[in-house]
Formats: sequence, structure tokens, C-alpha cells
Amino acid sequence: MTRIARLRDYIQAMTRLADRAPDEATWLAEGRALLAGLLRHDDWLPDEFAAPGPSYRQYLLHCDPLERFCVVSFVWGVGQRTPIHNHRTWGLVGMLRGAERSTTMHPVPGQPMRAGQVDHLSPGEVVAVGSAEEDAHWVENALTDRPSLSIHVYGGNIGAIERHVFDPETSAPRRFVSGYHNAHLPNLWDRAAELAPAH
Repeated sequence: MTRIARLRDYIQAMTRLADRAPDEATWLAEGRALLAGLLRHDDWLPDEFAAPGPSYRQYLLHCDPLERFCVVSFVWGVGQRTPIHNHRTWGLVGMLRGAERSTTMHPVPGQPMRAGQVDHLSPGEVVAVGSAEEDAHWVENALTDRPSLSIHVYGGNIGAIERHVFDPETSAPRRFVSGYHNAHLPNLWDRAAELAPAH
């Protein structure tokens, strides 16, 4: 049974944090702890938001009504990776299933991009990225035999933020708005099954 209440509780806690109008450092510290708590269990994400596709999938799980934060599941099939891209806002990335590899890329105008730090994420791990940091990178499934899935939280509605993808050979940026792969959201608010008497 999917325990969607865990996601509901997480979103309520993030909304309470947003209501305090935190600075970015507080978002990253307290938000990171909340996301780590959600990742302690792998029984809350509905299957349709964990399904791989012909390219990596970006499923919106929740967007705050004032677009102060959003929660997204990313699903990487075998051999799948993103283009080199940036975010233009703070972010938290937590690994739920499998493993992913993120390679920081540094643009060099008119020249090939230069690879930087490589990070590996395993289940339960959370990394934070501030908006002031150079955050161009590409991400790939680190496993060769099965999909991987991570939960991302951003300081805005990431699917509607104008960002950039970069040409790896010339470092040239190109405008990019990612959108999402799902047409509807998880139903967090139907408690009928949870509240039904046990038989």
C-alpha cells in the first residue's frame, strides 16, 4: 500500500517552513533535514510518478501555491542523462532508489565546457546547492541494470523557470524551460482509505 501520508506530512512541514519566510541558508539546512526524513521510507511514492520513459522523467509532485518551492521526482532509465543545464535557484536532491552521478560543468566561452567535481548519490543521501553557486551540471543514472529515482526540491516552480542548457563543445547557452512529464498530481488529500475502519 502506498503511504501517501508521508508525502503529505512532508509538504505540510515545508509549507510551514515557507510561511516563516526563511533565508536561503535556513531553507537549505532545515529543508535538507526534512527531505532526509522523507527518504527514510520508500513506500510513499505512487508508481506512476516512478515510471521510467524513453528519456529521463521529471514528475511534479507538488508546487506551493505561491511557488515558493516545488517537489519533483526524477526517474532515470538505464543509460539516461540530462543535457548540461543550470537551475537559477537553490535546490535539494535526495536519492530514493538506485544511484545517480552528477558532474559539474564549467562554461568557457567559445570553448568546450570543462568538467569539474563528480558527485555520487546513494539512497538516503541529500545534497544541497545554493542559488549563488555555479550550478551547471549534467546528471545520469549511475546503475547499468535498473532505473534510479531521486527527489528534488527547488526554491520555486522549476518547471516554469527560464534556465539554460549548454552546448558541451562551445559552452554556448540556450534558453530552456523544462516543464513536467505528468498531467496531474498525486492525490494527497483523500484520507478515505486511511480513515476507513479496519476489517
